[in-house]
Amino acid sequence: MRTALSTDELVIPGRYNGPPQSANGGIACGIVARFVDGPAEVSLRTPPPLDTPLEVDRAADGAVAVLHGDTLVARARPARLDDIVPPVRPTVAQAREAMRNHPWLDERHFRSDCFVCGPSRRDGLGVHFGPLPGWPKLTAALLVADATLPHGPDGALGPELVWAALDCPSYTPEIWDAQRPSLLAGLAAELIEPVRLGEPVVAVGWPLETEGRKHRSASALLGADGRLLARARALWIRLAP
Repeated sequence: MRTALSTDELVIPGRYNGPPQSANGGIACGIVARFVDGPAEVSLRTPPPLDTPLEVDRAADGAVAVLHGDTLVARARPARLDDIVPPVRPTVAQAREAMRNHPWLDERHFRSDCFVCGPSRRDGLGVHFGPLPGWPKLTAALLVADATLPHGPDGALGPELVWAALDCPSYTPEIWDAQRPSLLAGLAAELIEPVRLGEPVVAVGWPLETEGRKHRSASALLGADGRLLARARALWIRLAP
C-alpha cells in the first residue's frame, strides 16, 4: 500500500526531450528535485514521459516518489555532494574548443535532438560537450543562457535547466558508443550559486568508476572566474546488446 504525507502533480513539457519520445534525464531529475529541500538525489526507474501528468508522493522523511499510474517513474531524497570537486577548472576558451569536437556534430544520433546537447536543436541549451583539450577522459562545454529559456525575474536560469546542464557533460568519453549508448539512471545535484542569463558558464564532466554496464561520473558548472556554481554525481547504464 502506498502512503504519502502529501500528493502533488508535475508535467514535463514536450520541449524538454532527451531521446525522441521521453524527457531529458537531467531536466526530469531537476523537476522532481523541486519537491526535495536542498541538494537532492533522483533515480530514474523508467523513461520519464512528456506532456503527461505524473503523481508526486511526498513522505515525512523527505523522500519523494513520482508515478505514472501504477508505474514508478522516479524516486528522490536529500543528498550530500561535499566530495564532488572538479579535477580541473577549464577556461571559457578551453570549453569553447571542446565543443568543436562534440562527438555527434556531423552525424545523426539518438541524442541529435536532445534539448540540452543536441546539435540539431535551435531552441535548446546548446551544451554540445566535447573532450577537454589535454584531458581526453574529461568533457567540457560552454553555456550562455538567453532569455528564450525559463528564468526568474532576477535573470537566474530555472533550476531544472541547471540540472540539465549538469547532466549531458557527465556523459564522459569512455562510454561514447553510437551502437550501444548509455542512458541516465540517476543524478544527484547541488545548486550553489544562480546561473544567470548572458553570463558564460563552463561545464566540465569527469569519470568516477565503471562496473559492468554501470558508469559513475561527476560534473560541475563554473563561472568564467572558475568559481563553483553547481555540481552533480551521475549514474549511466549502457543499454544491453
